[in-house]
Amino acid sequence: MNPWNKRFQGEEYVYGTEPNAFVVDMQSRLSLSGRTLAIAEGEGRNAVYLAGHGHEVTVWDYAEAGLNKANKLAKEKGVKIAARLQDLQDAAWTPDQWDNIVCIFGHFPKELRLRTLRGVKEAVKAGGYFITEVYSTYQLPYKSGGPQEIDMLYEPEDILRNLADWRILHFFMGEVHRSEGALHQGLSHVIQFAGQKPVIT
Repeated sequence: MNPWNKRFQGEEYVYGTEPNAFVVDMQSRLSLSGRTLAIAEGEGRNAVYLAGHGHEVTVWDYAEAGLNKANKLAKEKGVKIAARLQDLQDAAWTPDQWDNIVCIFGHFPKELRLRTLRGVKEAVKAGGYFITEVYSTYQLPYKSGGPQEIDMLYEPEDILRNLADWRILHFFMGEVHRSEGALHQGLSHVIQFAGQKPVIT
């Protein structure tokens, strides 16, 4: 069984039902709106939050159990999301499709990570935003969540080199406290990025 499908099988929302703090902060600061894609979104907590703020949200995840729980949470919160079973290995990135793409703790092997970032760059509309918080390569000793393989963790260059021509609105690498369900608890070492795709004139 897909390990994420297995992780999401139970009734408990393993990362909680409340949105990630960085997503909440960026929604408040940037007044994000429009068509939003949440990738590797798991059980839907961030997608449901954004839908509650008027976004037209599509969720991509490759764990059907996670998508089922995302749909359940959306129904409980009285919002609509479009949940799509999608392995990022097979993703087709349509150019200029999304006003925003959000990726919270989406961790993949480096080759797929870089390919996904290139896809994000292509698929966000001019003037649109990419919002992400992920664990850095310094996370391993913290034992507060995330993959236990260094190859699955991010270096700042992964993001900054791929999005060097974007307007960087926020970039941070360092310690934050996270309390997100049972699996993200305590002091963590993260990378945060909020960037806007340039408008070509």
